Amino acid sequence: MMSDLLFARSQMAMSLAFHIVFAVVGIGMPALMVIAEWRWLQTRDPVMLELAKRWAKGTAILFAVGAVSGTVLSFELGLLWPTFMEHAGAVIGMPFSLEGFAFFTEAIFLGIYLYAWKRIPPRAHFVAGIVVAVSGALSGAFVVCANAWMNAPDGFTFVNGEVANVDPIDAMFNAAAPSQIVHMTLAAFAACGFAVAGVHAFALWRGTPHRAFHRAALQIALMIGLPAALLQPLSGDWSARGVAERQPVKFAAMEGHLKTGPGNFVIGGWPDPVTLEHRGAVEIPGALSWLVHGNPNTPIPGVDAVPAEDRPPLGIVHLAFQIMIACGMVMVTLALWGAWRWWQRRRGRGVALPDDRRFLAAVMACAPLGFIALEAGWTVTEVGRQPWIVHGIMRTADAVTPMPGLGVTFALFTALYIGLAIAVVFLLWRQILKTGVSGTPLGLTGEMPIPTPLADGQPVAGAAGRP
Repeated sequence: MMSDLLFARSQMAMSLAFHIVFAVVGIGMPALMVIAEWRWLQTRDPVMLELAKRWAKGTAILFAVGAVSGTVLSFELGLLWPTFMEHAGAVIGMPFSLEGFAFFTEAIFLGIYLYAWKRIPPRAHFVAGIVVAVSGALSGAFVVCANAWMNAPDGFTFVNGEVANVDPIDAMFNAAAPSQIVHMTLAAFAACGFAVAGVHAFALWRGTPHRAFHRAALQIALMIGLPAALLQPLSGDWSARGVAERQPVKFAAMEGHLKTGPGNFVIGGWPDPVTLEHRGAVEIPGALSWLVHGNPNTPIPGVDAVPAEDRPPLGIVHLAFQIMIACGMVMVTLALWGAWRWWQRRRGRGVALPDDRRFLAAVMACAPLGFIALEAGWTVTEVGRQPWIVHGIMRTADAVTPMPGLGVTFALFTALYIGLAIAVVFLLWRQILKTGVSGTPLGLTGEMPIPTPLADGQPVAGAAGRP
């Protein structure tokens, strides 16, 4: 039977896994709608204006559900982990407070963006979209600062079980924060870019009559997703080097480095926590030591460097890390292919990316990989820190609530998240239907509708269906 500690951890894991999707959307989707509106301001192409409006509606749906799941998370922190909040609240209260400020700023300006198309000048409306995008990114960054502090606690002293000498600035800008913020932000852009590109690639692959709309959407989504995918391995290397320095046991677990000595790069396999041997792995001798220290013979602390009770679950951490790396490499491969095809097209060779059926099929196949990598990466971050809730300071078992019966709350919150997931899928499917992906016409005539005027009462220039 599951213990209350396992129920609490499972409930928190489920809540975080659900909420992180909407947190990422709050970072990536506003960037897409702002780029679409900026291109409309430059070209007065009605297709771009229609894109901005459609993406804004999708952003609003996901933002609303994210607000609900985020509120639930804030209650769970206090209900499930009261000892953690008692000690850590004074240290990391600043990033949580700033996250709330950024969240409300995003909500206010998203409302302006949705309902002020005809009420404020176009350029002022565009600025409102920029504020939505920036505040969404800042909201994610502030939360990551708090999580980074749990991995690299700083800005306080712990004396006789009490927190003292708190410096909230040092705590917020801890050693792990910069690399985690960059890695998370790039992951958000890559995940959203690939997911949105996959939807519109499917429409083009099926032969939709609304090609101008979906071509424009695909190009903007790839403009966000492909560069982020190419930069992600660099940020990942930066983050991994920090983990190797500050959390060597987590680093050893995720890399599958079980015994202290020169590190081999382990591909696949399943680590045995008792014998500390791999089953079914492919190993490249000395490659891990070379990646970390530039010398294949440099020893790296293994999982055996700490007692068994201080080790994270080896199989889960290693598997999640391998999934994240695999998804990232596939996305990098697609990004390189797309960059090469774009360069070839610039030289007058081949067809444009939206007309290449093989490339469209690849984009469709890669559409969910960004979110899969995201979930796997957060599994590495959180499970890899165990058995600590604050690395080296407080154990997870010491932070959980003494309240019994957590299995009931786990069941109730699971039902809540399933209901929210069904509602999100239904609302998004209706929104996707409006884009013509499933054959539903975008307008009464089956052509791209001319958007309503913004300010001066005159229709915008440009023809529907313009590529």
